[in-house]
Amino acid sequence: MSEKIKLCDLSKCTGCRGCQLACKQWNQLPAKQTVNIGTYQNPPDLQPNTWNVVRFQEIVDNGRIDWLFRHDACMHCTDAACVKVCPSGGLSHTEYGTVALDNSKCIGCKECVSACPFEVPRYDPETDKVRKCDLCYSRIDNAMEPACVKTCPTGALRFGDKDEMLSVAYARVKELGGDASVYGDTFVGGTHMVYVLPRRAGIYDGLPEKPRVPLSVIAWKDWLKPLSLLAAGGVLAGSFLHYITHGPKDTGGDGDQTRTEGGE
Repeated sequence: MSEKIKLCDLSKCTGCRGCQLACKQWNQLPAKQTVNIGTYQNPPDLQPNTWNVVRFQEIVDNGRIDWLFRHDACMHCTDAACVKVCPSGGLSHTEYGTVALDNSKCIGCKECVSACPFEVPRYDPETDKVRKCDLCYSRIDNAMEPACVKTCPTGALRFGDKDEMLSVAYARVKELGGDASVYGDTFVGGTHMVYVLPRRAGIYDGLPEKPRVPLSVIAWKDWLKPLSLLAAGGVLAGSFLHYITHGPKDTGGDGDQTRTEGGE
């Protein structure tokens, strides 16, 4: 299977939130009471029952108010910190390069919540589980587009093979010019949701300029854990070698001594 990418061209996003609603409908996510935070954005953030949210942001540009809209969801990292730290196998990579979540295996440890550089996974205290976007794995495994892509009326969201989508993204950036850039293909091993940003990354709320897997995760999973496994293997190998060269531990000496003394 070829790797797939969801391309999000923010220059075409109108903030209609059709993607947000389609995600809820397809995944049967219930609505819940939200709180007004003084913006059109609703809900105010990703939630266990909201796997993608359209972020509304006002900025002042050359003395005028400008709107920025951003479709926010799981980035599906190639070097995914959430997969690295998950102790139960609930999070895993699919054959399309995306990150799937098997909720039946989730133990609610919240390791992925603290590890994700994009702060995407959300813990649900009611179920003691973590929830997040799986890029509609059930749909793409049946040759269908993710629900959010299917419903986008402006073409801001597209889905396809990795090479094709990256080619489209870079062509669009060249067309836009200025501070436009492709975001997502050069860090954490590359992501499977890639943005075309009409402005520089540092302007967008909640979008880190240089996301990276936390050093603590790298130190444990990539360095210390392999060393600990190697050390454990060395202990086992040493024990086996000792058994081969010296045989089993002799515990019969004291018994023989007692019988000899008794005979005397």
